[in-house]
Amino acid sequence: MDRLTAMETYVCVVETESFSGAARLLNVGQPAVSKAIAQLEERLGIRLLLRSTRGLTPTDAGTAFYECAKRAIGEVEQAELVARRAATNLAGRVRVSASVTFGRLHINPVIGRFLDQHPHLSLDIILDDRNVDLLEEGIDIALRMGTLDVSNLTARKLGEAPRLVVGTPAYFERAGVPATPADLASHEFITYSQPRGGGTWTFRRDSSEVSVSLSGRLSISAAEGVREAVLANLGVAVASEWMFAPELKSGRIRPVLTDWRLPPIELWAVTPEGRMVSAKTRAFISFVEETLGLTRCTDAA
Repeated sequence: MDRLTAMETYVCVVETESFSGAARLLNVGQPAVSKAIAQLEERLGIRLLLRSTRGLTPTDAGTAFYECAKRAIGEVEQAELVARRAATNLAGRVRVSASVTFGRLHINPVIGRFLDQHPHLSLDIILDDRNVDLLEEGIDIALRMGTLDVSNLTARKLGEAPRLVVGTPAYFERAGVPATPADLASHEFITYSQPRGGGTWTFRRDSSEVSVSLSGRLSISAAEGVREAVLANLGVAVASEWMFAPELKSGRIRPVLTDWRLPPIELWAVTPEGRMVSAKTRAFISFVEETLGLTRCTDAA
């Protein structure tokens, strides 16, 4: 038996005043406790306990040993606690890239909670609709949407959101509400002019499938611009539910053709290929999943 275990056994015997009580506390047999105390006394060359019909009482040397052993056990427990805290209290800086609109609406409002949970961590949030070069710009993690080219990246799918056809109640009052996907051809369509931002959309309902090519006089390269144009009653757009989440909830934006489905948009956590994902990066990914209520999905590479 090692010294620390022997000291813990002795302390339990003194505090319970019996071998049987110590055995129950330590979840071992009484003979094991008796043997441990005998070995401890033999190694020290002193009598630690006086045995009588009334129980066990420590000798003067046993009392001194008990007090020192109790302190030593406490210091070991404190050392373990400090080590565990060091492992869980993450420190350093995490650089996160996200699109402007998603970051503004869904990351910035809750990021204070992440910082409160990890007081030794700092965050750099880089909001940009471009797919920035992670290695060149020193990005630890990027939150990206859509279908990915993951040839030089490691990507983990965090979740997905439905795509909707949206506009303001004022616009639909003026231009009419489309009853079918084909009706969208007669509406002002606001195009998001990023890759995979527009063009031909496939609508599905039950066993029916309709492809519609949509274009309009207004094309905007940033999601924030698309939002502002739709909110200014300039037309309709195809957008993720995330993009207009506050306005859909308040009724300021209205979805139409809701009995038809468009392909959902996916959200990915992307890290540079070949780089070990740090504990602080994993903590941020978990925070995004838990805070946004996203479904955990498998990794891709």
